Amino acid sequence: MTTSPPLGPSPAPFLSPVPFLSPVPETCGVPLFEPLRVRGGRQRLRRVLRRRRRAPAVVLAMSAAALAVAGGGEVSADPPARPAAKEQRRPAAVRLVSAPVRIADAAAVRLLHPGDRVDVIAAPNSPMGGGGTARVVATGARVAEVPRTEETRPDGGALVVLSVPRSTATALAGAGVTSQLAVTLC
Repeated sequence: MTTSPPLGPSPAPFLSPVPFLSPVPETCGVPLFEPLRVRGGRQRLRRVLRRRRRAPAVVLAMSAAALAVAGGGEVSADPPARPAAKEQRRPAAVRLVSAPVRIADAAAVRLLHPGDRVDVIAAPNSPMGGGGTARVVATGARVAEVPRTEETRPDGGALVVLSVPRSTATALAGAGVTSQLAVTLC
């Protein structure tokens, strides 16, 4: 039987520590010193600690104030309740149409400008003047177009274009057939 040589360096023999080879120096006394005092050191440290606490507190206070303003003054961890289905529905936007209206007084029409708001009043057409009472046909109608001065006729009035809802345009057309129309500025 043959023996194979060991695969690595052979272990070194265990060495025991020798106490007399590493002497420890003798202890010597440390002289007394006055304590060091740094001016404002304690206060400076307190200020730094206070600032570190103050900054997050300020941020939290500002956030709470912003949430209170945005939420109507209520701060709650619960999500806001959803309004009922009826309350969620917004009224449909009223579609405006252009309604040409003949105003009996051409001088009153010359006072109008596009963008003005007017009320349209219907006075009954009667030769005697006492056939009925005047009524308001449209309130807050926006003037879209007015005729130029040379287009108005003193005897026949003037044609003004108003932006009104469709139902009001129908009422204006009917009132224009049976009554004389006048405008008042809002």
